[in-house]
Amino acid sequence: MTGPQHPRRPATLASLAAELGVSRTTVSNAYNRPDQLSAPLRERVLEAARRLGYPGPDPVARSLRTRRAGAVGLLLTEALSYAFRDPGATGFLEGLALACEKAGTGLLLIPVSPEHSDVDSVYQAGVDGFVVYSVSEDDPHFRAVLQRPVPTVVCDQPTGITGVDRVGVDDRAGTLALGRHLVELGHRRVGVLCMRLSSHRHDGRADVARQEGSSYAVQRERLAGLRAALAEAGVDWADVPVIERFEHSLDAGADGAATLLDSHPGITALVCTSDILALGALREARDRGLRVPEDLSVAGFDGVPEAERVGLTTVRQPFREKGLEAGRLLLERGDRHVPEHVTLPTELIVGATTRELRQSGEFFSGW
Repeated sequence: MTGPQHPRRPATLASLAAELGVSRTTVSNAYNRPDQLSAPLRERVLEAARRLGYPGPDPVARSLRTRRAGAVGLLLTEALSYAFRDPGATGFLEGLALACEKAGTGLLLIPVSPEHSDVDSVYQAGVDGFVVYSVSEDDPHFRAVLQRPVPTVVCDQPTGITGVDRVGVDDRAGTLALGRHLVELGHRRVGVLCMRLSSHRHDGRADVARQEGSSYAVQRERLAGLRAALAEAGVDWADVPVIERFEHSLDAGADGAATLLDSHPGITALVCTSDILALGALREARDRGLRVPEDLSVAGFDGVPEAERVGLTTVRQPFREKGLEAGRLLLERGDRHVPEHVTLPTELIVGATTRELRQSGEFFSGW
């Protein structure tokens, strides 16, 4: 009767080197610095590793030795599913992923909630640098990122951070062009539906003080562009109803549009600071029996694929290119120590959801 069978211990770098009669450095180079070995010698090492069950150098030990994690951290102050559900986020993620592929590095998603301040995931992330995707100026996770001794690139917001690279678009110029388009069509009774203005949940009216005090620079700038365009036509911004929605979804757009249309049924144009909100507003208008653009003009901002499909008037921004640029700034920085700011172009897309105003009327005032 044979004795019990003991499983064979997995090979180690040392045992593989002894088996082949080469140095440990030679085995390590076969994985980490293949250019240091001849092709036949490297193949001999790898074949022996497969035969003996050697899995390769321990990545944790390697990162400790090289002081490199081999990954970029993408900070999202949203649920993880947002990165794969929101069309703007997915476009940006695609561009960043392509930049990481080109550099041969990994990508670690770090999703956190804007309503919670647990920063452990930031402190514990094993990354060589961070890309921060559109967070508020007072976000604690962003402050935690800045405390890490690694390079950081901000996409969109916050703005004006010393010593940090940034890529974004001129949001104010984008909505200025959109607002002027509506003014040229004759619209003066305009309502606005905007994304969240702070990290504290609020769904409802956003007065001028709340708009100007927003911790989200992108929304602040988009509202400022609309304000400037309407001011050129003599419209007092204090008379323009602005409704805020904390969530960024079709349902939030529909609900916000319902609130706006119920409280101000006389508006002739509804401007949303994102296409997602605008698509929800289109749904609400349809459910109410309103014809777009005959009864109500609707416009958005972003230029996402679904907006293009339905012919939404919008301001298109290059999400994929923003991701590529963020990756370039982080992964190709070399010895550069001066922060770089990249502003990508936007484009006004006049679609089928806005038209010239056919009726005249007094602009409403107050709430």
